[in-house]
Amino acid sequence: MPAGLPVAIMLLAAQVTTTAPAAQQAPPAPDPHAAEKRCPTPALPPASGEIVICAERPHGYRLNPDVMEARREIRGGGRPKPPENYKDTSCNAVGPMGCGPQAGINLIGAALTAAEIASRLAKGQEVGSMFVTDPHPSEYQLYLEAKKRREDKEAAAAAKAAADAVKARVSAQTAKPAATVDPPSDQRD
Repeated sequence: MPAGLPVAIMLLAAQVTTTAPAAQQAPPAPDPHAAEKRCPTPALPPASGEIVICAERPHGYRLNPDVMEARREIRGGGRPKPPENYKDTSCNAVGPMGCGPQAGINLIGAALTAAEIASRLAKGQEVGSMFVTDPHPSEYQLYLEAKKRREDKEAAAAAKAAADAVKARVSAQTAKPAATVDPPSDQRD
């Protein structure tokens, strides 16, 4: 270590103690090259094959509260059960040959379904819900419901705050004494 370094440090320390307090000084302007100073890129030989990544560390992270509430709802109700299997297997136990091959499409059921679709379309309703096999809502549907509940709660809080502000303004106006107005001089006796 050079011999003059301790002397220079002592002089700098004496100068710092004699300056005005930091609260009275103007804040320093942000350095445009501050990121480069915090993350110096080392000089690497071109054939080293190393990759240096320098990035500012994020200040925490924020998860969407609506997504988290939707996940809690999915876990809170237990695991969804798969739809029950209503397949008729009674023919498997009748004789060595069973009931034989099942005959094609249920035409009566298909006709009733087509009639229901036509009546819903005539009323302007959707028909997708007729084909839902698992009635449990998806995580996205739960997210949308949680988002709507949060937005409704925030809107109700904002409306209450606005109503309280109006109520306070009205009570402040009624608390002021009414100014007495003298009639014009030509109307006096």
